[in-house]
Amino acid sequence: MGSRGVNSSATATRLLKEKKWDALVIGAGHNGLIAATYLARGGLSVAVLERRHVIGGAAVTEELIPGFKFSRCSYLLSLLRPSIIKELELVRHGLKLLKPISQSFTPCLDGRYLLLGPDDEQNYLEMLKFSKRDADAYPRYETQLQKFSKFMDFLLDSQTPETLQRDSSLNDWLRDKLHKSVFWTHCLKHVLSLGQKDMVDFLDLLLSPTSKVLNKWFESDVVKATLAADAMIGSMASIHTPGSGYVLLHHVMGETDGEHNIWSHVEGGMGTVSLAISNAAKEAGVHIFTNAEVSKLVIEESGIVIGVLMVDGERLHSSIVLSNATPYKTFMELVPQIFLPDEFVRAIKYSDYSSGTTKINVAVDKLPQFQSCNLNHPEVGPHHTATIHIGSESMEEIGLACQDAWNGLPSRRPVMEMTIPSSLDKTISPPGKHVVSLFTQYTPYKPTDGSWEDPTYRELYAQRCFNLIDEYAPGFTSSVIGYDMLTPPDLEREFGLTGGNIFHGAMGLDSLFLMRPVKQWSDHRTPIRGLYMCGSGSHPGGGVMGAAGRNAAYVVLHDVKKHSR
Repeated sequence: MGSRGVNSSATATRLLKEKKWDALVIGAGHNGLIAATYLARGGLSVAVLERRHVIGGAAVTEELIPGFKFSRCSYLLSLLRPSIIKELELVRHGLKLLKPISQSFTPCLDGRYLLLGPDDEQNYLEMLKFSKRDADAYPRYETQLQKFSKFMDFLLDSQTPETLQRDSSLNDWLRDKLHKSVFWTHCLKHVLSLGQKDMVDFLDLLLSPTSKVLNKWFESDVVKATLAADAMIGSMASIHTPGSGYVLLHHVMGETDGEHNIWSHVEGGMGTVSLAISNAAKEAGVHIFTNAEVSKLVIEESGIVIGVLMVDGERLHSSIVLSNATPYKTFMELVPQIFLPDEFVRAIKYSDYSSGTTKINVAVDKLPQFQSCNLNHPEVGPHHTATIHIGSESMEEIGLACQDAWNGLPSRRPVMEMTIPSSLDKTISPPGKHVVSLFTQYTPYKPTDGSWEDPTYRELYAQRCFNLIDEYAPGFTSSVIGYDMLTPPDLEREFGLTGGNIFHGAMGLDSLFLMRPVKQWSDHRTPIRGLYMCGSGSHPGGGVMGAAGRNAAYVVLHDVKKHSR
């Protein structure tokens, strides 16, 4: 899925090479496709160049086992900006979201379980099984996070108030001052609406370790561990690391059809998201080319981009290039170093691209049956539609799993987010069979006790994950038909994710907002005139959000308009 409707014929190839494009976009991930669509709507001729045979980047569906369609990397949708869904009419273009019946399911080895969903009264009763204090605190916790997320929404949809980097006219300087004044005025309004107490709590959340934040609110280990899982996705950071607490906001930042804290499955898998965006792009006039790998950017001696060089030796001409690749890939591999300031190169090179993520996509011949929530029949239950937390019964378990990876070893008891998209989506697996997605942590890029290139070593880790699931859902291992496993080096090689980091770089507080990807270059512009960053490595960061692509397109259109005056 995703290769339909893209250009791969000889005629299309000739069009790509002979035309001078207003803009070229490197990478047909969701941000690249979104940026291309807004640029085309702004009147530019745009070509998107995708290295792989299929579009979508990490938001992709692939049928690797006959009859089973895997969302190979990203697996749930919630953060995609509502403005983008509306403006690009993605529902009309094929996007269909499937809301889970329950949101979160944590089975316990002692026979208990925690099942959370949209019903506040039911959530209270679930929490009450573990702690009355926690049951009382949970609505207040959610309300506070919702309050903070409104401020975050403003930041996500805003361009950063970055300092002008090049010689500018008086008019440019005045417009820049006006833009900054407007931004900081809105920012101040949000701060004042919070009030001092909430603002202090907000700063406490941003700067504190996840463990400290949750210890303040809750006493039950199962409750804390369930919520902590939201703060460690795609990271090598421990729940005890200062600054890890802010990721708890992801718990409520997302939405589906206006409902907050709803992480939905997508009918047809995550590739359908990319396909819907590509449909909007093609309708706007964008040309998308697969099997089109860029080797280098072509840059004049004056430091201005004039096109790209393809791996087949062909040169494509454009004075505007947007990179949806990671900052490392863009500036350490695609851009000749002589055109970049030394300080900028060092900042890019030594950014944190570490990842503890291994994604395992599994085809199974029956639905997993959990001992703690056994309904005694094989049909789908509410818990099967939820995000299932395996190995997350205690904060200690999560901490030990992370410590293993810091010591160079894959976690002995991996922490897993398990989803079963086929519990709601009947289009991705044969009748009676299911697709299971396992987002596992922590796995170091270069383990000290073996190599991910060794098939036996890989098999041992997969089996370790399956065996752990067996403890909660006996018979899972025997139900496995086949699987696809993506370790950090696999994610780097297959999808261009430096270090295997799913966010194009760590999402720590030192790598966000005005510091993403590096200080002084947070506004999608780069030291190379005409080259812009539009991927997750730029503000506001990772996840299938789309804001980076949309914001980058607006910056490009602003610059085009300015230079045409």
